[in-house]
Amino acid sequence: MGLNETPSGERVHIGFFGVRNAGKSSVVNAVTGQELSVVSDVRGTTTDPVRKAMELLPLGPVVIVDTPGIDDEGALGAKRVERTLRMLASCDAAVLVVDGERGLVTADRELIRQFEARQMGYVIAWNKHDLASSKDGLAALREKDPELARRTVAVSALTGKGVDELKERLARLARSEGRARHVVADLVEPGSVVVLVCPIDASAPKGRLILPQQMAIRDLLDAGCVPVVCRERELGRALASLAAPPALVVTDSQVFGPVSRVVPDAVPLTSFSILMLRYKADLALAVAGAAALDRLRDGDRVLISEGCTHHRQCEDIGTVKMPAWLAAHTGAELELSFTSGADFPRDLSPFAVVIHCGGCTLTAREMRRRQEEAAAQDIPLTNYGVAIAHMHGILRRSLAPFPEALRVLER
Repeated sequence: MGLNETPSGERVHIGFFGVRNAGKSSVVNAVTGQELSVVSDVRGTTTDPVRKAMELLPLGPVVIVDTPGIDDEGALGAKRVERTLRMLASCDAAVLVVDGERGLVTADRELIRQFEARQMGYVIAWNKHDLASSKDGLAALREKDPELARRTVAVSALTGKGVDELKERLARLARSEGRARHVVADLVEPGSVVVLVCPIDASAPKGRLILPQQMAIRDLLDAGCVPVVCRERELGRALASLAAPPALVVTDSQVFGPVSRVVPDAVPLTSFSILMLRYKADLALAVAGAAALDRLRDGDRVLISEGCTHHRQCEDIGTVKMPAWLAAHTGAELELSFTSGADFPRDLSPFAVVIHCGGCTLTAREMRRRQEEAAAQDIPLTNYGVAIAHMHGILRRSLAPFPEALRVLER
């Protein structure tokens, strides 16, 4: 992936929700200008969430998600509804597509309740407004519930009426969901030299850097900083070539140990994984979760979870290196489970601790949701960078740039 391409985790995720046969897929196709979803008069045509990363003007880079009907029935329908609710939890903004002929039904109002409980921005697309009964239904809504009516746009997927207004509303929602965030540049002054240590081994993708490395480089360049990139084996030479010590060194977590022995104590050191978790969610919560690693005993179950799906290599950090570090740190016979992508268990009670990747491919909302679900079940959740630094005895040093997270260790 090139540096100029917006990764999925950085795009605003907009989910289209509603009951079966409300016309969700037709509205999605009208908004995107593409035949993104299959359209049919048969109820329940959309059986799985359909995702599409695209440029949607005037919003910019987004991921559009078309979902199955929230009122699907039967055992299979229940599974589809569960997938829809999972997608709802990870979306940044929502469109409730209402069948204008029927008006708001109980399932629609339950979705509105879920949007508001999650503090999601949402807009209601009152579909089929080319029909007289739909117009009458919207007029009645304006009279009975003016507040909800203000969130509503009259649209017709058939004629295109209201589609531009719906896109404008979505653009405003997207801007309100966005916030000024930095991966690393807010930790240093403009013009600073920052050394980025990027191992190139069997698990590194051919011909490119991994996403957190790309994001850090771009963030530093945008802020007028000077990123210096090297492998761990050239780190000593890179530091010696600088006229002055760098403002910060950022390393891949898997070489935290050897890098910490090369970087002078006076130079701040952290990892890409720690930066990504701070960027996406609550770093202090992950630091608190690392203490659970010291309490692991024989037979304890540990979940190692990654946000992306990729081909496992012989030196894979999640399935090879992390288990080895855990064994060396705990001296215990542990039961390890592995998940990736959207496959994150709702019931975490079997696990003594969850170790999660930095979440670079996940939205910030999804990464926070996973943290919150673990906290609600009283299951410690930490992340790769924090866990590796803890097991190498350098967690305090790696948190020096983050005073709030560092205070967790001092409690």
